[in-house]
Amino acid sequence: MSDMTPFVTPRVVAKKVLAREQYEGDGAIVRRSIGRPELKFLDPFLLLDEFSVSAPAGFPDHPHRGFETVTYMLKGAFTHEDFVGHKGTIKAGDLQWMTAGRGIVHSEMPAGPGLQHGLQLWVNLSSKDKMTEPKYQELQGKDVPKVEKDGVKATVIAGEALGIESRVYTRTPTMYLDFKMEAHAVLHQPIPESWNAFVYVLEGEASFGAPNSPPVSGHHILVLGSGDGVSVWNNNVDNKPCRFVVIGGQPLNEPVVQHGPFVMNTRQEIVQTIQDYHLGRNGFERANVWHSQIAQT
Repeated sequence: MSDMTPFVTPRVVAKKVLAREQYEGDGAIVRRSIGRPELKFLDPFLLLDEFSVSAPAGFPDHPHRGFETVTYMLKGAFTHEDFVGHKGTIKAGDLQWMTAGRGIVHSEMPAGPGLQHGLQLWVNLSSKDKMTEPKYQELQGKDVPKVEKDGVKATVIAGEALGIESRVYTRTPTMYLDFKMEAHAVLHQPIPESWNAFVYVLEGEASFGAPNSPPVSGHHILVLGSGDGVSVWNNNVDNKPCRFVVIGGQPLNEPVVQHGPFVMNTRQEIVQTIQDYHLGRNGFERANVWHSQIAQT
């Protein structure tokens, strides 16, 4: 693959933020990149956490409304249970794309001993989709499309990479790609020009946007500037591989009013959501009577 970028307007790094550790849920440790003071929001993305959790810590019963959560396991396994009876376990390589819509109360807890490691992304929903019925798209790792070419391995969670396309449906048009690059490999990944996009580095280091740009190491998020694609070079002097995700989405260009796990368009809608949750109505009918089994144990 040529080192020359094939893009008319190559995307370069506009902002770099280190995801620092913080506590969330019940004793869980996350590295938050989107959703922290330096990067509160990147339309249509509300939050990105890299979580590292060992039992008994976890994320016991909690609600959501108005957006989607995307959980991608890197190591270990997590069990999910919600207030309408949906329950399952996602293991390393598995994906859960959950549309909370008008309302879900659920629990997410480690499925076994040891460290459970993964990513959770929050994708905002447009005003027309915020009160849609909840829905799940769940794929085992073996069913998530993968492709390898010229020292680059791509796992296509959403969107398209290296000629392979995901079958995940995204209400808010989204791409979510997991790349592993061997030493000296080069990647040119197209991104729709009107979309916002970012990179999150998981392991190793690479140069993004230009071959001579300073290499970026793990736990950094890189907000990409405008353009029609991003190029990546693994020029690591230690000949080590690197791993990162490229995530992009079509901006909604709508007002965002967030109150914890509720994300709507107006303050009035947030007040209504809080009332619905506490009174058990409009999608939260079982919120006051349900308790998950996995959080109890």
